[in-house]
Amino acid sequence: MGEKLREQLRDMATTCSLPAALEAMGERWAFLILRAAFNGLYHFEEFQSELGIARNILANRLARFVEHGILERTTCADDRRKVEYRLTEKGYALLPTMVALRQWGERWETGVPASPVLVDARDGRAIRAVKVTSHDGRVLEKGDLKWVLAEDVFDEVAAE
Repeated sequence: MGEKLREQLRDMATTCSLPAALEAMGERWAFLILRAAFNGLYHFEEFQSELGIARNILANRLARFVEHGILERTTCADDRRKVEYRLTEKGYALLPTMVALRQWGERWETGVPASPVLVDARDGRAIRAVKVTSHDGRVLEKGDLKWVLAEDVFDEVAAE
């Protein structure tokens, strides 16, 4: 590993997007709220009832998601006193992360398949495990991966 890469890895605390993602997500309740939103819950009371989460914690997490653009807060057309929390495009983009984390938990933590099962709405068949793939679609394993400087990747792409 080159010295330049070692320096970047040491400085990763300021350049890596993982801390920012974790800040937006918060903790365990955040993932459960997102799961509920993916399953079609929109109202504060629905989230609270479904999850059994304390109202103050739920309010805090929903506000954080709105602040980070993961959920949008809108008033209901039929009752202006009620609000809905709906996933934004940014929120929907978390679906692969949620699925991968759930699959990881099934394999490494609980050891049993979770229920309900996420299926393809078209044919009702269970989805495949989330995998890391290359630019050409090959499934990559840990021995196939390495860290390189971002400018080196862009240089290679530009050269092609």
